Amino acid sequence: MKVQIEDIRIEAFDLSLMALRLRNETRALHVERSMKVHGQLQPVVARVHEGGIQLIDGYKRLAAAEVLVMETLQCRLLEIDEFQAKVMLLSYNRTNQSMEVWEEAMILQSLLKGSDLDQRHLAKIVGHSPSWVSRRLSLISKVDEEICVDIRMGVLTSSHARALMRLPRGNQSAVARVIKQYGLPSRMSNRLIDNYLEAESEEAQQRLLEDPDQVIWYETDCMHNDPVNMLSSYGKELLSGVTQLWKMIKGVLFLLEDRCISELEAYDQEAVYEIIGELDKMARKLTDATGPILTQKSTLDEK
Repeated sequence: MKVQIEDIRIEAFDLSLMALRLRNETRALHVERSMKVHGQLQPVVARVHEGGIQLIDGYKRLAAAEVLVMETLQCRLLEIDEFQAKVMLLSYNRTNQSMEVWEEAMILQSLLKGSDLDQRHLAKIVGHSPSWVSRRLSLISKVDEEICVDIRMGVLTSSHARALMRLPRGNQSAVARVIKQYGLPSRMSNRLIDNYLEAESEEAQQRLLEDPDQVIWYETDCMHNDPVNMLSSYGKELLSGVTQLWKMIKGVLFLLEDRCISELEAYDQEAVYEIIGELDKMARKLTDATGPILTQKSTLDEK
């Protein structure tokens, strides 16, 4: 396989394989911060394709380069076909686990489509067990298309998909709407789904979706469950505080995103806008305080 490294102009990249990746704004921001400070640490990977340059690996680096108004990216240029490019896309993201399960599933599905391969042969090609391949393909096949779209857009995660596939297809969308509204992580999503499945009637299920607070927030999550129980006293205190703050912020965001915000009367504005201004200042301070913590992971996420 012929390999060469060149400086490629940003606008020259063919992004057609980007359809096999998911949006992850948090990781993208980490990479952007890293590149702003350190520059490009690793070349992106692409192949010569129909007279153009098809990007294989490095979409977050490309997005960061656009934000930072960089003209070129250092690129490892390969002469391989598209099938090999997709296999390579899996392998490049294996070491630092920067690819979500859903992305792996989409790539596997794409490799099978239009080929005469079965799952066992595909497993040998990608270097994983047949059960690894089967689990990922099963994930896509058992989830509603509406949820598939949310996952591709980054609204839901692969972990949410694994939780939702426990439900019949007809019930997945209603539960997913609650997960999105409350911004639930996978642990709380699983708890919601556990209670939904255990509900004695459809009426009880509907009441649960209308008022999920009774089951999704459970204080001992922050203090007693392994591996959280292994945290230091400060770590537990910080995690508990962040969790409580997160719950309150989700409620405030729900109100701020309501269309009624544009209909506030003058006396409402006088009472509310000043404190919202203070809230905005605190939010900026919070971003400054969390930035260094998030940046520590940026080099691992630059993939």
